[in-house]
Amino acid sequence: MRTRSTAPTVQRSDPGAGALLAISDLHVAYADNREVVQGLYPRSPQDWLIVAGDVGEIFADIEWALELLSSRFAQVVWAPGNHELWCTDSDPIRLRGEPRYQALVAMCRRLGVLTPEDPYATWTGPDGPVVIAPLFVLYDYTFRVPGADTKEISLARAYEAGVVCTDEMLLHPDPYPSREAWCAARIEQTEQRLSACDPALPTVLINHFPLVREPTAILRYPEFAQWCGSERTADWHLRFNAAAAVYGHLHIPRTTYYDGVRFEEVSVGYPREWRRRGTGPGEPRTILPFTAKP
Repeated sequence: MRTRSTAPTVQRSDPGAGALLAISDLHVAYADNREVVQGLYPRSPQDWLIVAGDVGEIFADIEWALELLSSRFAQVVWAPGNHELWCTDSDPIRLRGEPRYQALVAMCRRLGVLTPEDPYATWTGPDGPVVIAPLFVLYDYTFRVPGADTKEISLARAYEAGVVCTDEMLLHPDPYPSREAWCAARIEQTEQRLSACDPALPTVLINHFPLVREPTAILRYPEFAQWCGSERTADWHLRFNAAAAVYGHLHIPRTTYYDGVRFEEVSVGYPREWRRRGTGPGEPRTILPFTAKP
């Protein structure tokens, strides 16, 4: 199954103005995180904001957050996380799988928020021009527990350890037979779109899940890595000329480099997590213009 964009134009930023900012894992079901979102404002009227997934689980909550942010920032760019795709008893929107994703895309378009189904925007502000590519690539259980040769063995070890992602109960792949089949379809479609980009322009690749496995090495529970990405995207930051790769999901905000490419984990996380860090929930990370830390 493939989706086609109906967006009429390719968005471009104002030349020489503003910043490209990024944040993820807002989890607005938590009152404290909702306050965080209410306190997010641009630093300049030309600022763009990347929201790299896990805004929330309830359709109305996701819409509330994206509508608020799109009213403040010059452009909001969204890539879905796993939580947006959950089907919970508390959500009156009972869509599952691909139909739920398409409903989220339609909602974003009503708000003027760019999605993975729209033409890729071009950032022409500081450090531009750069192609801004929000992606929807799931996971396929290839980040397995060390020594596990199959998905079945890896999952069994996760269940034995008591480390099981809630996706197993709430993220349905309809009409695909499995989450990894949905992931394979998304990877094929996304590779085609990225391959059609101008190779002379660098990209900012935005995916909720890390495109390479290395960031999962510091997870407290290594069994969770199998719900964090796909080995099939391991070279995308090189193949598609990434100036930066933006992701969330791990709730471990940091900057790392792989093959000389900057990877930015930009999550807020749950209140118990950002309180434990002792630095507050953090502000959106500046992706462009990039200034290396001393």
